[in-house]
Amino acid sequence: MILLNFTHPLTAEQLAQVAALIGQPVAEVRGEMPQFDHQLPFAEQVRALVDRVGLSPQEWQTMPLLVNPPGYASAAAALLAEIHGRCGHFPALLRLRPVEGSTPTRYEVAEVLNLQQIRDEARRRRR
Repeated sequence: MILLNFTHPLTAEQLAQVAALIGQPVAEVRGEMPQFDHQLPFAEQVRALVDRVGLSPQEWQTMPLLVNPPGYASAAAALLAEIHGRCGHFPALLRLRPVEGSTPTRYEVAEVLNLQQIRDEARRRRR
C-alpha cells in the first residue's frame, strides 16, 4: 500500500494504526504538505502536486493507494477529482481525529474511508 500524504507528516504510531486498520504495512509514503496560493487556480496547483508524487499512468491504475488529503476542503475536493481521473476510481481516504484530552493536541487515525464503496452505495439510492 502506498500512502499519499498531503498534510503534516505522519508519526510512526499513526502509521502503525493505519497498518492495523488496512491489514498490511504501509510500504511507502509519498507526497508533500502543500501551500496553496489563493491567487492561482487550485486545479493547476493540485495537478502539479499530484505530478510530483511520481507514479506512472500504469501505477496510478494498478497500485493500492491510501490518501491523506489536505485539510482545506476545496483543495481536498480538487485532489480527489484529480486522483479519480488518474486511477479511474476513488481512492481510500485516511481520517484523523484529535486524541481526546491530549495536551498538546495529538492526532490518531480514526478510520479508513473507502470512497469508491461510499459512491457505489450512494448510486443505489438514486432510484
